[in-house]
Amino acid sequence: MIANYGYKDGSGEFFISIDTDRCNSCGECVPACPPKVLEMATDEYDPLSEKTVATVREEERKKIKYTCAPCKPASGRGALPCMAACEPGAIAHSW
Repeated sequence: MIANYGYKDGSGEFFISIDTDRCNSCGECVPACPPKVLEMATDEYDPLSEKTVATVREEERKKIKYTCAPCKPASGRGALPCMAACEPGAIAHSW
């Protein structure tokens, strides 16, 4: 399942998507994220599963455009630290 964390406003759509089926629960993305947006938690989109997956911390979900800004390249689209640390490629950004 694709879990989308973020928001949409007049300036665009700002979501971090985590494919919980691809997430292998390694947790490598958490320390790779400089602003500490990510955490490991029980999959809230699959309440019957006890699998631990990467999620966006609740307090960051409505401000990720600003919190993630230091990692976003000014030009071009390189791999972000959280995406580069995720070996199975479970993390994506919408902007």
